[in-house]
Amino acid sequence: QVQLVESGGGMVQPGGSLRLSCAASGSIFSVNAMGWYRQPPGKQRELVASISPGGATNYADSVKGRFTISRDNAQNALYLQMNSLKPEDTAVYYCNADITTPSFGSLITSRYWGQGTQVIVSS
Repeated sequence: QVQLVESGGGMVQPGGSLRLSCAASGSIFSVNAMGWYRQPPGKQRELVASISPGGATNYADSVKGRFTISRDNAQNALYLQMNSLKPEDTAVYYCNADITTPSFGSLITSRYWGQGTQVIVSS
């Protein structure tokens, strides 16, 4: 059983900062690509940023220069530093990861999602 647990959401004024964290736990052989998605109210879920095991990153145009994704491979942890937050960043933020787990003598890779953490940017 693998779990992803996010933390760090909350309410902040425009221009403020928040740091989201995500921790993976369970019977893990390896953690591959990881990412942050968000779902604004009434809209579809969208990719915010992703990071490979080697640290290569990818960002949505809307967050480039403001958000920084990072990971700690030893801790199976993922982070999102969000600066210069705007009201349009308001959303539920989800962590996801492609995780390889042992299963009956073999290895399988599946995508896991966290439960989401709310970020509200408002004055």
